[in-house]
Amino acid sequence: MLRAFRDAFRIPDLQRKIVFTLLLLAVYRLGNAIPTPGVNSAALSQANSGGIFGLISMISGGNLSQFSIFALGVLPYITASIVIQLLTTTIPALEKLSKEGEEGRKKINQFTRYAAIGLGALQATFFSAYINSNPQFIAVGWDPGLFTTLVMVLTQVAGIAFTMWLGERITEVGVGNGISLIITAGIIARYPFEIRSTAALLQNDQISILSIVAFAAAILVTIAGIVYVYQAERRVPVTYARARGGAPAQARGAGQATWLPIKVNQAGVIPVIFASAALMIPNLIAGATATRAPDVQAWIQTHLSFGQPGYLALESLLIFGFTYLYNSVQFDPKRIAEQLREAGGFVPGVRPGAPTAEFLGGISGRLSLWGAVFLVVLTILPQLVQRWTGISTFQLSGTGLLIIVGVALETLKQLEAQLTVRRYDGFISKGRIRGRLNN
Repeated sequence: MLRAFRDAFRIPDLQRKIVFTLLLLAVYRLGNAIPTPGVNSAALSQANSGGIFGLISMISGGNLSQFSIFALGVLPYITASIVIQLLTTTIPALEKLSKEGEEGRKKINQFTRYAAIGLGALQATFFSAYINSNPQFIAVGWDPGLFTTLVMVLTQVAGIAFTMWLGERITEVGVGNGISLIITAGIIARYPFEIRSTAALLQNDQISILSIVAFAAAILVTIAGIVYVYQAERRVPVTYARARGGAPAQARGAGQATWLPIKVNQAGVIPVIFASAALMIPNLIAGATATRAPDVQAWIQTHLSFGQPGYLALESLLIFGFTYLYNSVQFDPKRIAEQLREAGGFVPGVRPGAPTAEFLGGISGRLSLWGAVFLVVLTILPQLVQRWTGISTFQLSGTGLLIIVGVALETLKQLEAQLTVRRYDGFISKGRIRGRLNN
């Protein structure tokens, strides 16, 4: 990994891409330090560090708690992308667009941007109304009302649009994975402050060295497990009796014998994000019934608040359900079996058609089980480690670590691919020069 980054800095073109990406990420981080007009960000961050703002802020990288101009950031875009991706497999018009190549993808991306702006406007309206209902969160010189709400909503919508533009620039001109790198930058930016807070606890003898060692060991073990599972896949052997004209996109290899890779964790972090979003609903109910139904609020805070046994159990069930749901939509055994048969391919020992679809479906179901178990462990283990060690200042999020490791591996693959292309270009150029000299 380090050698790939070192070689990338030796090539001027890749060096410019890396510097350009870092500059745009710096612009994004600068925007997260600018508060939204009319918001007392200090009071909001302190009051909502463990409430609904705190729950969503764990996914957004800690940017929502102070409600900066990039508070929502890429969250609406992520939600819109997931929704459009799910609708693509169910709506024939969108499915047809997805098969039209580059032009179809451009139209789908345009729909995703519009949906992100709409979702962002709704989310910004909700959070702005919440802030306006609490006068202590309003900045000095501003009055709660329609004008203040409108300014907050317009600021957030503009921030969402600008963040999407930054992500697209990084993808097109930088090293790639623009939106993912923005999310990763937001998550990593929290770590220095949390490390400093943890060091303060150690100086005040509130935690011990043993707790920090155990905490660090848990982080290393979690990262190693993420790398292992992220790259794990089941390779189903596939043999082609004739030229492969319409082989499924998942199949890869050379010659007449190849394989169909099926990842263990096909869904990524999407089930965790869906489960976290679903579990925000009880906290919303608790906040809305604080004065009218204090018993309901007390019960929700006791059983369904973050880190409680009831919360962990319900989160685990939701992760299992969303994992199977997402995998069933993304991996269609019938469609893949049909594509294999049309391309003249078959799985050795399995008849083409329905038996192949049933065979692939069984493999996908078993892998989905282990992928769901992995996500549950990845989500619950950090919460248990925090409770055992007593280190509450460092938000050890398995979701955040999964995003960081996944983005790092994907970025590394892209850099290695670009390095390989440039090496081949060098070989081709040298061959042309030698040919001209010989002539």
